[in-house]
Amino acid sequence: MTPPRKLHIKSYGCQMNVYDAQRMVDTLAPEGFVETANAEDADLVILNTCHIREKASEKVYSELGRLRVAKDEAAREGRAMQIAVAGCVAQAEGEEIVRRAPVVDVVVGPQSYHHLPELLKRAGDKGRAIETEFPAADKFGFLAQPKPEAIRARGISAFVTVQEGCDKFCTFCVVPYTRGAEVSRPVAKIIDDVKRLADNGVRELTLIGQNVNAYHGEGPDGTDWGLGKLLERLAKIPGIARLRYSTSHPRDVDDSLIAAHRELGELMPFVHLPVQSGSDRILAAMNRKHTADDYRRVIDRFRRARQDIAFSSDFIVGFPGESEQDFLATLALVTQIGYAAAYSFKYSARPGTPAADMQETVSPAEMDQRLERLQELIDSQQSAFNKAAIGSTVDVLFERPARKDGQIVGRTAFLQPAHVMASPDIIGQILPVRIDSLERYSFLGELATPHGARESALSSIATGA
Repeated sequence: MTPPRKLHIKSYGCQMNVYDAQRMVDTLAPEGFVETANAEDADLVILNTCHIREKASEKVYSELGRLRVAKDEAAREGRAMQIAVAGCVAQAEGEEIVRRAPVVDVVVGPQSYHHLPELLKRAGDKGRAIETEFPAADKFGFLAQPKPEAIRARGISAFVTVQEGCDKFCTFCVVPYTRGAEVSRPVAKIIDDVKRLADNGVRELTLIGQNVNAYHGEGPDGTDWGLGKLLERLAKIPGIARLRYSTSHPRDVDDSLIAAHRELGELMPFVHLPVQSGSDRILAAMNRKHTADDYRRVIDRFRRARQDIAFSSDFIVGFPGESEQDFLATLALVTQIGYAAAYSFKYSARPGTPAADMQETVSPAEMDQRLERLQELIDSQQSAFNKAAIGSTVDVLFERPARKDGQIVGRTAFLQPAHVMASPDIIGQILPVRIDSLERYSFLGELATPHGARESALSSIATGA
């Protein structure tokens, strides 16, 4: 028998890349590849890149420098190592990658992963293969499905891409250029994927897309379904206990999505809704197509539908032309909304985007100072949100053994980690936990249901009672 070839994938950035990495593993499995955690031992190393964050490209080239050493060492041992660059940096830079890093064998954009086996063969025959076009055919129709054992090994939570690309063209963002226009997968294909996951132990599902609530996939009835209707259908699939989605745009929150939060117990009351700034002037410069008040009204609609709902968001500080008054408007918005969590970043220009040509730059020192002030406010809100749970009993979906012997860790509806001392047989189950204390961002607690009652509860879950 031919020994398996070793595959190492390093992913950067968003949840979409995590999902894409898994699908690349599934696509290459029939070619004899198995995953390894050690890049130096691999026959194929794939850097699955992200172009959103600061100095994303330079991080990739730095990693390629280290891999060149590993590839040379493999050659001295008589092994042939191939190196591929995938993802958004690959899409954006294409042939520039192999010009700067000749060690690279394959460059493949995020819409062409299904061509990986062919590209690797072409690189082996001709020395290099590059594919960064947007193919006419939907890649999801060609990607290999994960094997049952692969699904089970990945745990009880899974991502499913339902939408890719973005038509919003925010002036700071490269996604429309690296991922293309908005495309939504047909409902039937998504249902098939979810049933396969549920049949192999997945209990929690996160639907992902660059602009996931712009989803408009073809339904079984021939009409376009929105995200709310899709969530309603997926909630009926046996085994799926929790549903989430990310990332959303404030302009695409429609009534059906609000209704889903009001009516579906499976849909978690935690929404990531990026606003980026609290200043209308900066929002207009970003081409966000919403105002701060528009955003507040969307938040109010969610809260009227479900009182316990919580939010996270993204913020950019130091966008070109941002004044102290603009920044104070952001702080005011954060104070008014009150977030369970949020992510803040200093603005960094992405080549090829309109904002990269804007001249009114904010000094690095001012960016640092504003980021510190904003993050301090965000941290205080997150801390208050977490501390409010101490002494209460909350439902936790248990995922895996924790680092401490005898502990099992799971997550609340708001994605807060919760640790309890328990048997591993609770993994995959949703059980009530009394929260006793908070250590940084993680809860410590005890199972609130006695063993016998817990077994009865589990029986009810299993039978759908």
